[in-house]
Amino acid sequence: MGGKLGEDFTIIQSREDVMEYNNLKVEIKDSVALLTVSRPKVLNALNSEVLKELECAFYELENNSDVKVVVVTGDCEKAFVAGADIKEMANMNAIEAESFAKKGHALIRFVRNMSKPVIAAVNGYALGGGFELALACDIIYASKNAKFGFPEVTLGIMPGFGGTQNLVRVCGEKIANELIFTGKMIDAQKAKEIGAVVEVFEDKEMLINSVMETANKIASNGPIGVAYAKKAILTGVNLPLSEALDLEASLFGILFSTEDQKEGMKAFVEKRKAEFKGK
Repeated sequence: MGGKLGEDFTIIQSREDVMEYNNLKVEIKDSVALLTVSRPKVLNALNSEVLKELECAFYELENNSDVKVVVVTGDCEKAFVAGADIKEMANMNAIEAESFAKKGHALIRFVRNMSKPVIAAVNGYALGGGFELALACDIIYASKNAKFGFPEVTLGIMPGFGGTQNLVRVCGEKIANELIFTGKMIDAQKAKEIGAVVEVFEDKEMLINSVMETANKIASNGPIGVAYAKKAILTGVNLPLSEALDLEASLFGILFSTEDQKEGMKAFVEKRKAEFKGK
């Protein structure tokens, strides 16, 4: 089982080849990266600087061969990410607002297309941009006090970081319409009922420990197999079934040319733990 938040992790931003972050904490332990949004005074709200740092951090982790799984959380008991920074948005004109949305889209697309699984550990509020960041992840787990929603319409705007497109793909058009049109918040249990959240935990400590345990389980598997499975799911869901099955068969076949496949099956026959190398 993974340790408590921040316990026995290697801080990577001290390396010269890694960007230093003002609003993030990036830590690695046992092939799992823990990425924490850390602006607790403003409930981890996303501004342009945070979006840039997040994109850089995810890029570093995608290209770090020591990392097999990324866990994203918030450095605040009350919030995962409470949304985009309204103070920054308040005086934007139309062109600036569109540019801001595109920055969010660039981040969301990168997270969704990473070869490595990304898990959201949602503690507290995940509203607006925070909910959109969580939806970009492959799996969402939540603590009991988590709240989800898109309150943008209460500000006279709409979700702009992919919320109108990604929520409907998770829970269907009617539920997405209700949440986005009303701007209401739902609790973690309701989020689980509509299919957005996989599991709900009693508190933040249980959430982080359980998520790290799951992340370590994923990290122990063949990394190429996991990456290809993610690609098959992400790409195939938007294809006709016949094309999606062809994609699955193609990726399945390619895996039999890897050292990991040979090692995994040999280890099974020899009744020992496989030692995957990602080759």
